[in-house]
Amino acid sequence: MAIVVYTETEKGRFKKNAFEVASYARALADELDTTVTALCINADHPTQIGVNGVDKVLTVHTDYDYFEANSHAEIVAQAAAQEAAQIIIVSSSADAKYMASILSIKTHAGYVPNVVGLPINLTPFVIKHTVFSNKAFSNTTISSEMKIIGVSNNAFGVYEKNKDLKVEDFIPTKVSTKVTQISLEKVTGKATIADADVVVSAGRGLKGPENWGMVEELAEILGAATACSKPVSDMGWRPHSEHVGQTGKPVATNLYIAIGISGAIQHLAGVNSSKVKVVINTDPDAPFFKAADYGIIGDAFEVVPQLIKKLKKFKSSSI
Repeated sequence: MAIVVYTETEKGRFKKNAFEVASYARALADELDTTVTALCINADHPTQIGVNGVDKVLTVHTDYDYFEANSHAEIVAQAAAQEAAQIIIVSSSADAKYMASILSIKTHAGYVPNVVGLPINLTPFVIKHTVFSNKAFSNTTISSEMKIIGVSNNAFGVYEKNKDLKVEDFIPTKVSTKVTQISLEKVTGKATIADADVVVSAGRGLKGPENWGMVEELAEILGAATACSKPVSDMGWRPHSEHVGQTGKPVATNLYIAIGISGAIQHLAGVNSSKVKVVINTDPDAPFFKAADYGIIGDAFEVVPQLIKKLKKFKSSSI
């Protein structure tokens, strides 16, 4: 009974979450005394995933180079059948959640997303995951023979464990896509919200799009992605792709810095999984301070430039 792990790629390169789900699969396989097979679709260097304890890599090359939920679900289902797998590990990205729901129907599997750790118990199979927009935890029992686990981003971490790696080509049968990608526009040269360890976000407290330079400068120093609150994207100050929160992109980073964001419940629900939250706001009664690990009551136009100055000095002294 192998564990099959679906590893996400973009333009031939593994996403950060691919290494995390592989690490999770290895740890679970050790508890079950079984093996890990990684399924890599359109990966340029599939052996890179082997450093995280994978025993076997199945490589698949499709006629299209973009994510398509239905066809990817069929490929994963066929790979799981070939490996006689009873557990499939995926991430909890938007793409993986979309695909996993289809995959669960194809494989008659119980599916739990947003998982934050290894199973609490193996018999019965009990898994801990976040619920109610990350406001609570639930211990859920998966009673089906086939199980799909969606690992929450940054919940488990990435660990190296070298194994004797086998690489095989996998050719699925009767897989095609009815989706045609016409165009795709992405910002290049910057960290993405999905893959970043640090996110610097700002809200209406910045007073206008012309003041976003200091946010971008702070993000560049920290190697972070930039984000914004919903009102900011609605007003056109920033692109909708940067909107984070319950109605935007969920954030589960190691560090989330909120500048001039009051902390509406919808925003907090989408960023609550971040490990450390830092808030900069002039209003001492802003709801965000109750959820923050660290808070600075002050004017962002005074605090952020000083923070940038100190970080630059720290980085120059550590070179």
